[in-house]
Amino acid sequence: MFRTHTCGELRPEHAGQEVLLAGWVHRRRDHGPLIFIDLRDRYGLTQVVFDSATAPEAHAVASQARSEFVLQVRGLVGKRPDESLNPELPTGAIEVRAGIANILNPAKTTPIYISKEGGEDEMLRLKYRYLDLRRERMQKNLILRHRMIKFIRDFLDRENFLEIETPILIKSTPEGARDYLVPSRVHPGEFYALPQSPQQLKQLLMVAGYDRYFQIARCFRDEDLRADRQPEFTQLDMEMSFVDQEDVLNLIERLLFELVRAVTPHKRVVAPFPRLSYAEAMERYGSDKPDLRYGLEFVNLGETLAGSQFAVFSNALASGGQIKGIRVPGVGGYSRKQLDEVVDIARQAGAKGLLWASLQQGTAPEQIRSSFGKQVSAEEMSAIVAQMGGQLDDLLLIVADTPKVVAAALDKLRREFASRLKLADPDLLSFAWVIDFPLVEWNEDENRWDAVHHPFTAPKDEDLPLMDSDPGKVRAKAYDVILNGYEAGGGSIRIHRRDVQQKLFDLLGISRETAQSQFGHMLEAFEYGAPPHGGIAPGIDRLAMLLADEATIREAV
Repeated sequence: MFRTHTCGELRPEHAGQEVLLAGWVHRRRDHGPLIFIDLRDRYGLTQVVFDSATAPEAHAVASQARSEFVLQVRGLVGKRPDESLNPELPTGAIEVRAGIANILNPAKTTPIYISKEGGEDEMLRLKYRYLDLRRERMQKNLILRHRMIKFIRDFLDRENFLEIETPILIKSTPEGARDYLVPSRVHPGEFYALPQSPQQLKQLLMVAGYDRYFQIARCFRDEDLRADRQPEFTQLDMEMSFVDQEDVLNLIERLLFELVRAVTPHKRVVAPFPRLSYAEAMERYGSDKPDLRYGLEFVNLGETLAGSQFAVFSNALASGGQIKGIRVPGVGGYSRKQLDEVVDIARQAGAKGLLWASLQQGTAPEQIRSSFGKQVSAEEMSAIVAQMGGQLDDLLLIVADTPKVVAAALDKLRREFASRLKLADPDLLSFAWVIDFPLVEWNEDENRWDAVHHPFTAPKDEDLPLMDSDPGKVRAKAYDVILNGYEAGGGSIRIHRRDVQQKLFDLLGISRETAQSQFGHMLEAFEYGAPPHGGIAPGIDRLAMLLADEATIREAV
């Protein structure tokens, strides 16, 4: 055997025992007759002492060893002297006094530091990912991810879910992103598609009678990279039969709450999760995944400025646009250069400009430094300050544009100032539900209705008549669970009636022939007794990223 114990296992009660350890040289400190080596494996560190007086051959081996050499040591466990205790290490009360040592494998100087974060370029880290994964930070992240997935499996097993695997090589089933295609050797000129998600497969499992299904599913989408998205990702795929929206939300809320308590008990969770309609989220935050750990809510100034003669305001309202703003506390003293930077941030989000008002001197109109004070009356300025709750040393930021641009620009500014002012508590996990999404949205470029989620999402029962008269007002039985500014998972109650499914296909302009070609297997299955069903798919990568306090999913995969 190469070892009797791991490098994170030994404690004072092991004192006097002979042990055999194996691992990597984490740090080496040469004091001449004494050499100290911190030996590392994924369980921790153990300090090993090599004494030239009592074990000259082992000391000679330690003299040759360098960082990341693979070393085997046999020796006696001893308690450290009081002055040498290391309370930062679980093994900090003991050391191993080496009697025999062997170099199992030497190592070249590594291109990245292992014993500390080196600040190197991420591409270098990824090139040498096998070395990067030796680092304590990455090991902690992957261990956290393992514990997450184990907890999920155990929780769902107790809830009578079955874990069922679905195929990776399947027929292309359009779900909103580009497919990755795999050429078939047996059928030249034809291709398999990698699944964007197991969406249709899990619905077929509901038809098959497996009323509680889950899978830790690999999914593939040919999309642009972002901090929270990459071409292949992992999700907790779930589907349930004989449920309504409330059943799904309650189960997932329980799962996530208990998951956090078990895996990251130092984190705080607000429960029950708040619920926002899609319309409310967009009105207050300009985003369907707002970070609720801080305020900076939007203020709608449309009614207040309805009669304004200022062209920026009047033109926006006349063209169906909006006038909204946010109040940022404590930055009323921004310099002109700093304000220009803030204006550029809004422009990057598509705004033609940004109006600002600094309340550094006070809240009376004559005391306000602003970019638009000369274009509005004193009464209008006072009304703006009053409605936005302006106080001394506030900065008021206003965008007048189309609803889409207003939402994007103020959302970007809201996130920017939350970061600058450190408004978000890093140990607070602010889950929330966003519900009542629109079923469809109008595609100006294609002159048609598109499904907001996917074409199997059920409309709310009370909105069914609107599918004929006013499709844009139809709300879906769709829901997202959001967390600290990210979509942590999304799902819906599905259409299980053939007539409702056909009605949605007609609304989306999907012909009978196209529907049969793309979704014929689903439509036929629904004719053989499909139960009411719904599901959700929380993202494993994003959850692991957020629980590990990382900024990108690459640190948690």
